[in-house]
Amino acid sequence: MTAEHRQQLQSQLWNIANTLRGKMNADEFRDYILGFIFYKYLSEKLLAFANELLKPDGISYESIDASTDKGEEFIAKLQQAIVSHLGYFLAPTDLFSEVAKRGNLSVGDNFILGDLSRIFSSIEQSTLGTESEDDFNNLFQDVDLTSAKLGRSENDKNALIAKVLEHLDEIDFLLEDVESDILGDAYEYLIGQFASGAGKKAGEFYTPQQVSTILSRIVTMGKTKLRNVYDPTCGSGSLLLRVAREVESVGDFYGQELNNTTYNLCRMNMIMHGVHYRNFDIKQEDTLERPQHIDMTFDAVVANPPFSAKWSASDIHSTDDRFSQYGRLAPKSKADYAFICHMIHQLAKNGTMAVVMPHGVLFRGAAEGHIRQYLIEEVNYLDAVIGLPSNIFFGTGIPTCIIVFKKCREHPDDVLFIDASAHYEKVKTQNYLRIEDIDRIIDTYSNRQTIDKLSYAATMDEIKENDYNLNIPRYVDTFEEEEPIDIDAVAEELQKLDHEISGINSSLTKYCKELNIKLPI
Repeated sequence: MTAEHRQQLQSQLWNIANTLRGKMNADEFRDYILGFIFYKYLSEKLLAFANELLKPDGISYESIDASTDKGEEFIAKLQQAIVSHLGYFLAPTDLFSEVAKRGNLSVGDNFILGDLSRIFSSIEQSTLGTESEDDFNNLFQDVDLTSAKLGRSENDKNALIAKVLEHLDEIDFLLEDVESDILGDAYEYLIGQFASGAGKKAGEFYTPQQVSTILSRIVTMGKTKLRNVYDPTCGSGSLLLRVAREVESVGDFYGQELNNTTYNLCRMNMIMHGVHYRNFDIKQEDTLERPQHIDMTFDAVVANPPFSAKWSASDIHSTDDRFSQYGRLAPKSKADYAFICHMIHQLAKNGTMAVVMPHGVLFRGAAEGHIRQYLIEEVNYLDAVIGLPSNIFFGTGIPTCIIVFKKCREHPDDVLFIDASAHYEKVKTQNYLRIEDIDRIIDTYSNRQTIDKLSYAATMDEIKENDYNLNIPRYVDTFEEEEPIDIDAVAEELQKLDHEISGINSSLTKYCKELNIKLPI
């Protein structure tokens, strides 16, 4: 996507957001906008495919009149092929551009709310009994067209939605551009610009693209193809999709997400990025309590789990294969190591796992310290610890780190520590990793270099001497000595200042006497 096209996208999103602002909070209008973006994508994808099928007939899909016998016959023939290939179906009159035009008619019937409700339902209905049914089920449930927040009357709601569709209709989705990431760019722009009602950023579940890039480049390093990739807290699916950008191909995508809205968004994201419905399996459930892919292992495992979330830590987990070998469970108040243990259980022997964590996992004691020591001393899975700058995640300013695990490590005698916390660009209130910052991290990890003030390959004995505390400053010394102070020069400067002050006081006293006023104290 060019800078010009990105600017156009952001301009239209700003117009749409301003149309909805004041009627609902950012979390809500984000869901409306992204739902309509997805509808527009489905329409354009289907239109391009249908027109390709109709080339020999010399007609276009939009021109087919379903009210005629011939038109009805054409559509019936096309529907089976379209559903088989794309997984869903839309009639010509139900395409986004057609509905947007009807909604913005200055005369005639421009009421489209009923049409939209029917169309969203018919998209799901078209998948019933097919392989894609689960992937399209309830995808549009967050686009509530009956909400009173859209307007007092049905006409008010209709006018508002028609305006939103009009703005979106002006955006070119660049379907032919494989590098284009419309939904990702739209989502990141929206959550970066508009605060939610709770006072946090609306992107609670979103991993910034620069962090996703680091995780993805690490888990794909040295590989051109992946059998599969897995994210147990997949949110909007950005991490899964970013991994696919780093290799020639990924066989299948697997993910699990607890939040219903982001679960729907993840499925939309997969489809919008050209992942065939047969090649992704996204489930909505609690990963720690009810894992959905537990019998599988994965070549690449990536995640940005909710930081220090609560979980049951129930005794039943003590016999769970994911946790039993460690002898202790992660505490109820902090599920960080529960997620780590879960992910390691599903990591293939030759796979790589990269997970974002708060710094507390590096040094907290008790059960977490016990699990950490086991991972290093008993199984030797820990490969690297990478410290990131603070304030690079939407919704939290706390510093974070990336922890890399491998079951078959190329360098089993040391653990690489990288302190990248000082390498970033500050833009307004948010910190960003630049391309050169990302490259520095990846090059240092790839070459396993010890670089002054940046990285250090610590031996197992050194980690043991530190009682398995992984706090990065214990291994990477970033202390900068201050320049020595010349006491004599400072004393001379103070004497000079005293002399100047004395002269000023003398002049002030003289002027006050001439003016016959009191000398100010």
